[in-house]
Amino acid sequence: MDVRARIGWNLRRLRKARDITQEDFANDSGFDRGYISGVERGVRNPSVLVLARIASALETGVSELFDARKAEKFANSIRE
Repeated sequence: MDVRARIGWNLRRLRKARDITQEDFANDSGFDRGYISGVERGVRNPSVLVLARIASALETGVSELFDARKAEKFANSIRE
């Protein structure tokens, strides 16, 4: 899985676990909803500083966004 897709799946997983819409997350974290959507779809290439802001808004560590196993598991659960 491409690292951008992995970050996107993990962002979506963490956001959904907190029952937050993309729009609410974008507003709370200071990003545009379209940008967050692009990150979740794996078409954006967020900088390290952006990843730190996203992780902070999700109250987690940046490393959680890179977890390949959790991203694969979540992606497979959505695809089924």
